[in-house]
Amino acid sequence: MSYAKDGEPAEYAEQANGRHVKDHPNDNMSVGRYLATRISTLKPPMDKLENPFTLLGMLNFKQWMFFLVAFLGWTWDAFDFFTVSLTVHQLAETFDKSTKDITWGITLVLMLRSIRNLLNHVGAIAFGIAADRYGRKWPFILNLFLFIVLELGTGFCQTYTQFLGVRAIYGIAMGGLYGNAAATALEDCPERARGLISGMLQQGYAFGYLLATAFARGLVDTTPHGWRPLYWFGAAVPVLIIGFRLCLGETDSYMERKRLRAAGDSAGKTFVAEGKVALKRHWMLLIYMVLLMAGFNFMSHGSQDLYPTMLENQYQFSSDAVTVTQVVANLGAMTGGTVVGYLSQMLGRRFSIIYISVVGGALLYPYSFTGSEKVAAAAFFEQFCVQGAWGVIPIHLMELSPGGYRTFVVGTSYQLGNLISSASSTIEATIGERFPLPSITKDGETVERYAYGKVICIFMACVFVYVIILTILGPEYKGRKMDAASDQDLQEARGIRGAAHDHDHSGSDEEKNEKV
Repeated sequence: MSYAKDGEPAEYAEQANGRHVKDHPNDNMSVGRYLATRISTLKPPMDKLENPFTLLGMLNFKQWMFFLVAFLGWTWDAFDFFTVSLTVHQLAETFDKSTKDITWGITLVLMLRSIRNLLNHVGAIAFGIAADRYGRKWPFILNLFLFIVLELGTGFCQTYTQFLGVRAIYGIAMGGLYGNAAATALEDCPERARGLISGMLQQGYAFGYLLATAFARGLVDTTPHGWRPLYWFGAAVPVLIIGFRLCLGETDSYMERKRLRAAGDSAGKTFVAEGKVALKRHWMLLIYMVLLMAGFNFMSHGSQDLYPTMLENQYQFSSDAVTVTQVVANLGAMTGGTVVGYLSQMLGRRFSIIYISVVGGALLYPYSFTGSEKVAAAAFFEQFCVQGAWGVIPIHLMELSPGGYRTFVVGTSYQLGNLISSASSTIEATIGERFPLPSITKDGETVERYAYGKVICIFMACVFVYVIILTILGPEYKGRKMDAASDQDLQEARGIRGAAHDHDHSGSDEEKNEKV
């Protein structure tokens, strides 16, 4: 990129003469016109679907390093989260808590999540703003440092109260990582490779679950320390990820934005002005993103959290059978997220989400009503669809977000959506108790059984409908440029006039449809 005087990109001089790059093609559209275009803009752009290896080859060494460190950070976020659900029985025994009301960890996990989610969005806000203002690197490192301290602290807890307190504080670190990871991995990513890289990044969540499952089998109850080695191990790996991140600098997109902010009167004042402009122009979009993420979190938690309970309680699966089914499901999730994220580059973000949600809805019956171990096939394809839709989300949120506050908006919308959906398993478990099945005797005790499969099926059908409707109503900015020179909000914040006028934005699918 060439720069004019005072460090200002040459593109700004062109914009001052009337040539502009339109940032949000719906800005000047009436509500009626916008709603009238919701179906027509779903038409897939059918961009050339390139060989995935060709797309991966577009990333240079630096971009690959940013992706890998972001993927590892997001993976370990998920690992730390799942350590609780995988050790619930041992925790209950250590802290002298009854397991009568804890069915495969759901009640304890929900209790912890209810406390954590109140702090998750605090972490998302604090770390998101810090990352947008001061860079991606040090907030990311601080997140991981908190992982180390709190996972290590968890392993040394002696009372249940201490355990709950430490895990609640952990929510601050957990809440701050997602937006930073998405920005680190995607904002410098070549446009044509965004869909594929987005799908790969999101599957760090499923990969973290698989790692947690494997290491739980290898570390829990294999030493005199019981469940604690799993948490100590969880505290060790972030040290390596921090070392990796220390070797990297900042993304090119952030450095460009930093130069432009510094070219004005004050970088801090420009940053605050960007926030005011973003809030004024995009407040409805920010609300939409929270509502969308609530639906997506309902989708993942509604299909996953109570599922092991259904397999064990309703269909009497053994512990090994439950584990195998869950592993197969997460392999499906990793495959689906990558494949659908890749296809979204050809089909568009909204169309991909809607299409795979329809397929996921069609698979709900075998997913929740198959009582044999053959359900593993249904679990694979159902999670292929659920996480397939999720695979589009990192890049979809990045493209929707105001440029100067990407980390903050992506992380906060994700965590606020998570907060809204945190009661999903409670809802399913409570409704499930209204559908009792004949009890059985196991190890000399009477075990009450419930038709959880019916509840999961109905609940998830409603969630899929909600996500489909919300996606139809929402915008899409596929192909949006993420460099600072194309950021309309930054131009307005710096006092460059004409920023709100229409520009040519050839990368936007909705703009293409509007021109037609």
